[in-house]
Amino acid sequence: MAIHLHKGDLPDGLDLGPTVAIDSETMGLRLGRDPLCVVQLSSGDGDAHVVQLDRPAYDAPNLKRLLTDPKVLKIFHFGRFDIAMFALHLGVTTAPVYCTKIASKLARTYTDRHGLKDVTKELLGVDMSKAQQSSDWGQAALSPEQLTYAASDVLNLHALKARLDAMLAREGRTDLAQACFDFLPWRAKLDLAGWEDVDIFAHS
Repeated sequence: MAIHLHKGDLPDGLDLGPTVAIDSETMGLRLGRDPLCVVQLSSGDGDAHVVQLDRPAYDAPNLKRLLTDPKVLKIFHFGRFDIAMFALHLGVTTAPVYCTKIASKLARTYTDRHGLKDVTKELLGVDMSKAQQSSDWGQAALSPEQLTYAASDVLNLHALKARLDAMLAREGRTDLAQACFDFLPWRAKLDLAGWEDVDIFAHS
């Protein structure tokens, strides 16, 4: 595994292929309060690209181009949050997308454990460390431990997608999952508009 650290943006000419795993790191989980600091990506080849964003300018045209490229499928785990952060700070609507957490909830109905660590452990036999999850992602120099953690969050998403796709097909829920993925950027926009804690489909 190689981890490539990029300051500010992805390098010119970098081609990560038609399907890219993406995650982000922030200073917290509150939209509007906590800034976006890091975006990590993998093409599924075992390498990871970690972009340490230039705040508050967020001048990252290559990254923005990738996020909005209609020919590149972006894989997330709980993409709702990342997509909202990208809309808020980078000013882009990320699409098309796939979310392994949504896929897990639709396919793995025998459990309520849908966190990335749990899904990866069961489906791939990989035990992920979450020790650096709550660390200072806004500092000027990221530690080797932070870079390793950031990379680990995207390195398994392609394999997870393949396993979950098979389970969704087996259970006849592929179309349902796709409809959820298509709606995800709109769910993120609802979050940003103030409906993050409201189920608008509920009766009350």
